[in-house]
Amino acid sequence: MNKEIAWVRKDLLGLEDLSREEIELILATAESFKEVSSREIKKVPALRGKTVVNLFYEPSTRTRVSFEVAAKRLSADVINIATETSSVKKGETLVDTGMNIQALKADIIVMRHNYSGAAVMLARHLDISVVNAGDGWHEHPTQALLDMFTLKEKLGKIEGLNVSIVGDIAHSRVARSNIWGLTKLGAKVTVCAPEMLVPPGIEKMGARVTNDIEVALKNADAVNVLRMQFERDDENAFPQQLEYLKNFGITRERLFKAKKNILVMHPGPLNRGIEISSEVADGVNSVILEQVTNGIAVRMAVLFLVAQGRDKKNETLN
Repeated sequence: MNKEIAWVRKDLLGLEDLSREEIELILATAESFKEVSSREIKKVPALRGKTVVNLFYEPSTRTRVSFEVAAKRLSADVINIATETSSVKKGETLVDTGMNIQALKADIIVMRHNYSGAAVMLARHLDISVVNAGDGWHEHPTQALLDMFTLKEKLGKIEGLNVSIVGDIAHSRVARSNIWGLTKLGAKVTVCAPEMLVPPGIEKMGARVTNDIEVALKNADAVNVLRMQFERDDENAFPQQLEYLKNFGITRERLFKAKKNILVMHPGPLNRGIEISSEVADGVNSVILEQVTNGIAVRMAVLFLVAQGRDKKNETLN
């Protein structure tokens, strides 16, 4: 494990503000926790006595369950709050909800919210830890961390890799977190999408932009395929589904022209037959299910580190 830096943050809100060393510490900590999931008794007492609250304002299966499993494997108590049946429906504000959870002596809030910046705002008002599980179109830091963990595990490094991110870049918090994280660790990132789905200024984050899927795949060591978020197409401006598959979909025929051992990644849920074919999603190049497995170790690491950071902050204040 990285001994050169100690984790001091009480929150994980995004990768934009993290240093390379902090990201590497999370990945190294996750590596040490991954072994826990292979045991007959899949638990360690690292967060015994701590309470983790999953506060999700948007639907989620993978991320919420992954955080719940991660917390339980650290021996924490877990509470899941469904906002559609909570006081949020009665008009309670996000900060009031957070303050009440803090008053109940919880230790960590894992929050997904449909507004960008919601996690940052909540963290400013609370003394307990906040982990961003996705906020609007802003960031999804733990998804990017598990993506990077998988890349490093499969390819042995991140420095110098060519990683292409293909799909709905404009609406993707996953893309933004991946760009921040990968470039800080020395990877070269290319984003590929129809012109209408490439947000202005993405190059300033350090990514190269192309609208040609063949160019994006040519020298890529890995391709991270993003879901087309058709539910956000209020103006019917997106390409039609079959048109998108034809021009940008990751198919077996396209992979034949790429590197033989290119890794195929996807944060889920998949739109099979739109952004990715079933042959590719279930094929030998796919590491999609390995990403899901690695998400547990990464989220164990994040929960463990923010709990440490909060304890250190309290020690300083006292």
